[in-house]
Amino acid sequence: MKRVISMKRVIAAALAASLLTALAAPASAAQCGRGPDGFDSWLQGFKQEAAQAGISRSVIERSLDNVSYDENVISHDRGQRAFGQSFATFSSRHITAYGLKKGRNLLRRYAEPLQQIEQRYGVPGQVLVAIWGLETGFGSTTGKFDTLSALATLAYDCRRTDKFHEELIAALKIIQRGDLSPGEMHGAWAGEIGQTQFMPTSYLKYATSIAGGSSGDLIHSPEDALASTANFLHAKGWQRGQGWDEGQPNFQVLLQWNAATVYSKTIGLFADKIGGDQASE
Repeated sequence: MKRVISMKRVIAAALAASLLTALAAPASAAQCGRGPDGFDSWLQGFKQEAAQAGISRSVIERSLDNVSYDENVISHDRGQRAFGQSFATFSSRHITAYGLKKGRNLLRRYAEPLQQIEQRYGVPGQVLVAIWGLETGFGSTTGKFDTLSALATLAYDCRRTDKFHEELIAALKIIQRGDLSPGEMHGAWAGEIGQTQFMPTSYLKYATSIAGGSSGDLIHSPEDALASTANFLHAKGWQRGQGWDEGQPNFQVLLQWNAATVYSKTIGLFADKIGGDQASE
């Protein structure tokens, strides 16, 4: 009889410990959703996690108090089909006569800072201008989504919770660091910001100024955005003087920028055409 009672006590203690562990766990770690119901509750739990991650209460309040669930973000997330196109179709839609003309003009216009960037990081100007053109039309369409709401929506959504949880924390760190205010954080539906579309985690790691500072203005300064893009590619293993088309050493680095083969091939082709093919022969 004593043995039975002891076993009951062991089981009860184990259940109590499990309950305490569950209660102590961050709210967002145990929750996700597939619609707006529950988002506000999740957000309150996330605010607690952000505080535990070292984000100040004032930054949390002014950054997240007006955040809301964005159905449009989820619609974009579920509707990605462009990367399933053939290379011929995808590249023809993204490399236009207008884009090539403007890309060549910008390559000349920014020749001096691009040369400075290449000397520092080894990445040729035509590659950076090609990325700039494909990502935002050379800064003309950086996106109008509220970055914090977009990231919070995707962090709450069950599909890629962990990834966007990390990105939302990184966005708050950018604000806390003083690089951007919450009101300045607008961009693409998945949380990318700036003229070459950096995710917040990459922004924290690779954002730099044309002068080589620890952070740059990736939204308003093309020079800083291009330098930061080169810094990213350099950190991922860019080989100075080597080609970037498929099968060449730096193509694998372009895949670090965007894992879709069709996209990376289009960057390479765009760069070839802007630069007259001379750099990848």
